[in-house]
Amino acid sequence: MLTQEEIKQLVAKQAAQLVQNNMTIGIGSGSTIFWLIMELGKRVKGGLFFRAIPTSRKTAALAAQCNIPLAELNAVTNIDITIDGADEIDPQLQLIKGGGGALLQEKMVAAASRELLILADASKLVKQLGKFPLPLDVIPFGWKQVQRHIRETYHVEAILRMEDDQPFITDHGHYILDCPFQHIEHPDILTYDLNAIPGVADNGLFVNMADIALIGYPDGKMETRHR
Repeated sequence: MLTQEEIKQLVAKQAAQLVQNNMTIGIGSGSTIFWLIMELGKRVKGGLFFRAIPTSRKTAALAAQCNIPLAELNAVTNIDITIDGADEIDPQLQLIKGGGGALLQEKMVAAASRELLILADASKLVKQLGKFPLPLDVIPFGWKQVQRHIRETYHVEAILRMEDDQPFITDHGHYILDCPFQHIEHPDILTYDLNAIPGVADNGLFVNMADIALIGYPDGKMETRHR
């Protein structure tokens, strides 16, 4: 049986083969995407040319180390495909993302893409979203007002994400509030309502955005799911 890291390597290797010459691609963030970047670096070394839009500083730094040509989102008009991971995937390919704190950039790049491919191991599959705490990207000014709104409206205690005993800071200088909803029955409604709260830049629900999910299993099998 494969370990979780071996499964991630397997799906990343297959996804890397989808990138063709002269494409513009989005590269997500997270542990599975680490292996994708490693595989894409090998393909660049073999002569493949494409340009990539990274969704985080960490992704950009790793891609640069692998000699992958990078571009900014503002510099492109079309992205052929974005390849990213997810924290939860439901049967309709609705997602929770943002465990790494880059959900705002990830959503912007995904929205600009013709296709969003999600890579994951089978442990990320759920019947209903919500067990993984839903991240909110919030402006530091008045973040406690957002926390209070979540508590009073949804009876959920949003937790300020910390790192080294300090608030976790996103690439854009924002905070992350992690919201343990447990069960999200209507992600399409919730994402709209959360983004209407003053101070919320975006949330980790990716509704009707993923087109394909490539899922790896411990026995080495891979499954492709379409929305």
